[in-house]
Amino acid sequence: MKKSDFHFELPPELIAQAPLPNRSDSRLLLVPPGDASFEDRRFRDLTDLLRPGDLLVFNDTRVIPARLYGRKQTGGEVEILIERLLPGQEARAQIGASKSPKPGSGITLQNGTRITVLGRDGGFYHLRFETDEPVETVLNRIGKLPLPPYIQRAADADDDSRYQTVFARHAGAVAAPTAGLHFDQALLAELAAMGVQSGHVTLHVGAGTFQPMRAENVKDHVMHSEWLNVGAELCARIQSTRAAGGRVIAVGTTVLRALESAMVDGEVRPFAGDTQIFIFPGYRIRSIDALITNFHLPESTLLMLVSAFAGKERIFAAYRHAVAQRYRFFSYGDAMLLFPGDAP
Repeated sequence: MKKSDFHFELPPELIAQAPLPNRSDSRLLLVPPGDASFEDRRFRDLTDLLRPGDLLVFNDTRVIPARLYGRKQTGGEVEILIERLLPGQEARAQIGASKSPKPGSGITLQNGTRITVLGRDGGFYHLRFETDEPVETVLNRIGKLPLPPYIQRAADADDDSRYQTVFARHAGAVAAPTAGLHFDQALLAELAAMGVQSGHVTLHVGAGTFQPMRAENVKDHVMHSEWLNVGAELCARIQSTRAAGGRVIAVGTTVLRALESAMVDGEVRPFAGDTQIFIFPGYRIRSIDALITNFHLPESTLLMLVSAFAGKERIFAAYRHAVAQRYRFFSYGDAMLLFPGDAP
């Protein structure tokens, strides 16, 4: 299986550059199980598509203002994208500079905070913030929200709220779990009133999610690592939902990755730690019954993941339909509700 097998042509004007005025105004492409026809719906139609007793699982990670600017000791400008906060005032990050900083060198941020470059591992640097303030405090003061590279504009004040889900709680992500961006409080309340349950995992989405796959052979690709937590309460709720005949519906590929990483002997078990799970066609997904997700980049690992769930031919037919119907793509774009490729 090759990376190029997952290429598709996307008109650039379909890449959403900004959110819609209201979160639940997005369109929703329903991809039913089996060979049933696609349906063009609105996202708020979830109230018609979900059933009492279904369980929606959300990712409650919160995006941190992870983009920083500063200067090296030599005077050269640098741009830092924090990938992960580490214990002891340290962080893992990507650095953009005309010349790569060397281990032991220093960087001074715009507010005067000094950073020491401790080392480098591939495309990531290990940094230490030389301050008594928590690193998160520094980021909240001078950091900028890291919009994805395909959004061709600088982040503004509107993004500070709209590039977060309304249920974001645990800070640590550098990219939003974008399927959750379509939910507003009114829709969540309406779903709860009709008996749809909800639960949460935490998976801190890393900057590696935007790195292109370089290996042509899919099996040669090594996934980036991300930290997640699947709690015991959610595991019990998943079991009771299944036992009562309800469906477990992941809101986003990050939730699916978290649940599959927590699978032991066919059941989702409590788990906290790193995952490098790589899901592509041939992998059997067992933790969920349906998936809400945005549209993904060509040749991306996330496109491979949804192809593993719904079937590659089915996904590519859905994407062709979405292009023809002028759906909006990627982080601020529209969504799909996917069911497995084979009817139950």
